[in-house]
Amino acid sequence: MDYGFILEHIPQYAAAAVLTLRLAAYGVILSIITGLICSFLIYFKVPILKTIANIYIELSRNTPLLVQLFFLYFGLPKLGIMISSEACAILGLTFLGGSYMAEAFRSGLDGVEKGQIEAGLSIGLNRLQLIRYVILPQAIATSVPPLCANFIFLIKETSVFSAVALADLMYVAKDLIGLYYKTDEALFMLVVAYLIILLPISLLATLLERKVRHAGFGN
Repeated sequence: MDYGFILEHIPQYAAAAVLTLRLAAYGVILSIITGLICSFLIYFKVPILKTIANIYIELSRNTPLLVQLFFLYFGLPKLGIMISSEACAILGLTFLGGSYMAEAFRSGLDGVEKGQIEAGLSIGLNRLQLIRYVILPQAIATSVPPLCANFIFLIKETSVFSAVALADLMYVAKDLIGLYYKTDEALFMLVVAYLIILLPISLLATLLERKVRHAGFGN
């Protein structure tokens, strides 16, 4: 193992990690918004939109992110729609993540007891108040474990961003292997970089799940 080579190229991995985290953050936030909207459309059985949401979820969950990125990056320009590599990565991650977040939120919504909804209606809450004060808090609490798992899953999925010419962690690793044939060192730094990113998130997710469980939510 060439530790001198590792120390020399740490700044490249650090810059790639920042890019990876930034794109992942945008993708996760937009995925949550997308998933929440889709889950409510399905839960409240909104005509037509419910069907569209279900079709989107099935399409997204049954196609790889790499294929989705290729369509955005190479397919859309054929239709005259040009988007940057970063926008392509964020849209692709959102398209994939939104479906997984929708399923997580839907499981939480299904876990809200009908009796509590009826009780809210009986005391005069309108639909928006019912969602805000009764349904959403319980649904989110119940959805915490799958949501945390989705966060980690989506961050790991950023490893395919190199396919659309983004200098993410995987791109840097492949570039160094191609230039210097330092396979062990490049892959070692890649593993360490993802551990540094994902391990704290995993620990925080575990603590959050325990806090929610001890607070009595999700039961």
